[in-house]
Amino acid sequence: MAVADWADARGRMLLDPTVVNLNTGSGGPLPRSAFERVTGLRTHLANGPMDFLLREVPPLLWRARERLAGFLGGDPHRLVLTTNVTGAVNLVASSLNLAAPGEILLAEHEYLPMRWCWERMARRLGLELRTFRLPVLPAGPGEIVDAAVAAMGPRTRLLSFSHVVSTTGLILPAAELCAQARRRGIVTVVDGAHAPAFIDLNLAGIPYDFYAGSGHKWLLAPTGVGFLHFAARHAESLVPMQVSWAYQPPPGSGPPDGRDRFGSTPRLRRFECEGTRDICPWLAIPESIDFQAQLGYDSIRARRRELADHARQRLTGGLGLEAATPAAESLSGGMVAFRLPAGTRADELRRGLWERFRTEVSVVEQPDRSLLRVSANFYNTEAEIDHLAQALKELGELMGD
Repeated sequence: MAVADWADARGRMLLDPTVVNLNTGSGGPLPRSAFERVTGLRTHLANGPMDFLLREVPPLLWRARERLAGFLGGDPHRLVLTTNVTGAVNLVASSLNLAAPGEILLAEHEYLPMRWCWERMARRLGLELRTFRLPVLPAGPGEIVDAAVAAMGPRTRLLSFSHVVSTTGLILPAAELCAQARRRGIVTVVDGAHAPAFIDLNLAGIPYDFYAGSGHKWLLAPTGVGFLHFAARHAESLVPMQVSWAYQPPPGSGPPDGRDRFGSTPRLRRFECEGTRDICPWLAIPESIDFQAQLGYDSIRARRRELADHARQRLTGGLGLEAATPAAESLSGGMVAFRLPAGTRADELRRGLWERFRTEVSVVEQPDRSLLRVSANFYNTEAEIDHLAQALKELGELMGD
């Protein structure tokens, strides 16, 4: 697309004009059309709660489920809608019973609350928790697979990893990792928080057991959209974390995987029904999918790469920072992280970027070197990245001993 087209697309987003937002990786702003859709739905909910919940929601919910499943390359009958990826992974961790003694294996740099989730599961089942190191700037996916396979053993019961590593934006070869685990009888749980709309995701091509994702990042869906997609062989493995009206299907509700009158299936509804709640974000999923489809997902990903490359140029060549994300297209996309100098005062740098320069960017503290992550999306500009580079230059006293 031409520059003018991206300027028009930016104008269709809800963006604070006083802020440079380079942090879609934490949470994406909403397209105006998605905001208007979810707000309209909430107006219906406020005006007539029971009419909306009982009569309007079921067809809208099934449509949202079908659209999201189709977008992901999944099956609507195996797609549980959740609030976010955290809820989805916790559903799996609270349900599974794995044989002890044994271990749960994680890739390093996993999202900290997810690590805590697996630690709790390990304690519950009497398992050990172990991590394996990812190669530093791998040349290709094969190096990552080799590192994971070397870490797997006869005691490994479950492997969990992020499809896109949140700290660096490194894309892991999910299909190959899951295939290697399956050959060894290891259950796989993929944390796909960043994957939907960030990469060309096709769940049908990944032999996972459980795949969890969020919609409030690169899909630009309202806050409160997440999902869990499970393999058919695990249909009986999950146990609802809450007992509500759907725990016992009503008489005549039909087969567990047949579409029901609630916009779900009896099986899926057991996990989604948590009493009276606002599920309007789920119902607005089609609007978010359609918005970016109009711009072209391939064009968006190409534009993100242009911006990420510009960030590499400005922050490595201009400021001398070291990129922590490979440049290869098979391993990276619109997120690129940079290692900050030893001695960087991460909290002060984060605060300075916001308070002095109104710049929203992720600064992640690490045991060795803190990371600054740029999450560039189609509504960002090269000028905003230049603004970040200038801000870092002026805050240079916070980046070093």
